[in-house]
Amino acid sequence: MQLTILGAGSSAGTPAIGCQCDTCTSENPRNKRTRCSSIITLDSGENILIDTGPDLRLQALREGITHVDAVLYTHTHADHIHGIDDLRAFCQVNKEQIPLYTYKEAVKHIKDKFGYTLREPCDFWDLPVLAINEVNAPFDLFGTTITPIPVMHGRMPILAYRIGNISYMTDVSSIPATSMPLLEGLDLLLIDCLRVAEHPTHINIEQSLDYIGQIKAKQSVLIHMTHELEYEALTKMLPSNVAVGYDGMSIQISE
Repeated sequence: MQLTILGAGSSAGTPAIGCQCDTCTSENPRNKRTRCSSIITLDSGENILIDTGPDLRLQALREGITHVDAVLYTHTHADHIHGIDDLRAFCQVNKEQIPLYTYKEAVKHIKDKFGYTLREPCDFWDLPVLAINEVNAPFDLFGTTITPIPVMHGRMPILAYRIGNISYMTDVSSIPATSMPLLEGLDLLLIDCLRVAEHPTHINIEQSLDYIGQIKAKQSVLIHMTHELEYEALTKMLPSNVAVGYDGMSIQISE
């Protein structure tokens, strides 16, 4: 399977509006970060999207994405869900309903805030045509096992996911001990890394590297970064098995 990072940025994106710091004014394209999201393309061709940030349309155009076959939601903060309406284009093009998967509280949020998107296919495709599914245990999706992994985002329980031997973990402040066994034997770990200083709802560089050392994936990639983290400077700080994620980064993993 192939994982492509659509966005490696935090909620403000990089450049941040009104900022003149070295990262925001950098000409290095790897310092241009849209809001955090990734897509996994299975060997059988299906695309599994993780989160629908507000930059989804631009990300899809940039990467040439023409179909989304399922969406995994980590949580319902604006920078991870407010691009949900852009799923309409994929429904229109492919004339197919797209299934969404997430935890109970997020299901309720989507029903309350975006209920107009939850509808059955008909002759008109002027709105998103989505179906919502609650998950609390491993499930099969296109022949691949998807394992929801409970993590904490401040005081809020949310989900990371394991897709085959890839795990995607954004907006995490701590990983419960009971979730650690679900992260054994990974080929690839994508993990939150907000900034240098500690933060109440996200892990920072030091904490990210500590979890990377505990999880011991073959390869780890840092995501959900603020403009405080400059690509080249951060890369020089990291061990060889850890990379700085960037928009458009693609990684091939054998299933």
